[in-house]
Amino acid sequence: MVYLTLLICFIASIIMTPLVKKLAIKIGAVDKPNNRKVHQRIMPRLGGLAIYISFLVGVLFLRPEGELVIPILIGSLIIIVTGVLDDMMELSAKFKLLGQLAAAATVVIGGVSVEYINVPFVGQIEFGIFSIPLTILWIVGITNAINLIDGLDGLAAGVSSIALITISGMAILKGDLFVVSFGIILLGSTLGFLVYNFHPAKIFMGDTGALFLGFMIAVLSLLGFKNVTVISLIVPVIILGVPISDTFFAIIRRIVNKQPLSAPDKSHLHHCLLRFGYSHRQTVLIIYAMAAMFGLAAVIFSQSTMWGSLVVITVLIVGIELFAELIGLVGSEYKPLLKRMANVKNRI
Repeated sequence: MVYLTLLICFIASIIMTPLVKKLAIKIGAVDKPNNRKVHQRIMPRLGGLAIYISFLVGVLFLRPEGELVIPILIGSLIIIVTGVLDDMMELSAKFKLLGQLAAAATVVIGGVSVEYINVPFVGQIEFGIFSIPLTILWIVGITNAINLIDGLDGLAAGVSSIALITISGMAILKGDLFVVSFGIILLGSTLGFLVYNFHPAKIFMGDTGALFLGFMIAVLSLLGFKNVTVISLIVPVIILGVPISDTFFAIIRRIVNKQPLSAPDKSHLHHCLLRFGYSHRQTVLIIYAMAAMFGLAAVIFSQSTMWGSLVVITVLIVGIELFAELIGLVGSEYKPLLKRMANVKNRI
């Protein structure tokens, strides 16, 4: 039944995307080129609506059960309305954030929250009243992280698909049918859209798609790994390593350059790889490979002992920092670890 749902959502998305493309052009939901964007022509950008409609088809077909179904559907509707309005008239950052907070609050009120963690050598730590703001912060943060990497054809859709494969696969191992159901529905809907969105793209997902996928992935990752040990709570962070690390270094970059945190720039991961000489398609495939690596690392991490988990985390952190310095993700002069390694080598 799950695999049939995957196929139905995939087909529904393939059918809906051309129709949404026509609608986007008709209502003026298009993305115009500028000096910060990679594309050179006007593109329809309401593609996320096709993903959402296909998602609804999958929900109606599979009919997942649980008390969280309604809150998730209401929250996703709020985020879709926010995205559609932004794709049509470019909402201010404040209005977009308000929509994200409303969607996050809806699922939190419905019962999605991280209430405690079990820390080795310490015991159980209750979050109490902080569980609500922490959960909302996670959902809003991941929603925006997916939105930030939506800068190349097929990038956000592909990275989201890899994250969904990892989340769904680990949910299957845990026997969590609720997360599996929503993960498979989203995966089929996103892959169908990717047929039209991979380079050269015929349509963009826009904020409608990026916000929706970010929101749903944030919620599903919480449902799959909440109320467990601190080690397991790190798993969704690893799975979403690409968008999270890109967002983290964007914040560092703006602090270093004394710019507002909300200031747009052309120094995200995909921009740096393009400047490094890789083609559009090569850049996307490299980031896909990175996302897959993070997914594999998350699986290894979840099956490791505590000390093994610490080794995995250490290798990931050092690897991310070295890669960021090599491609100039913060800036061409920001190379603290590389400089330290060079100094040690010279002394030897």
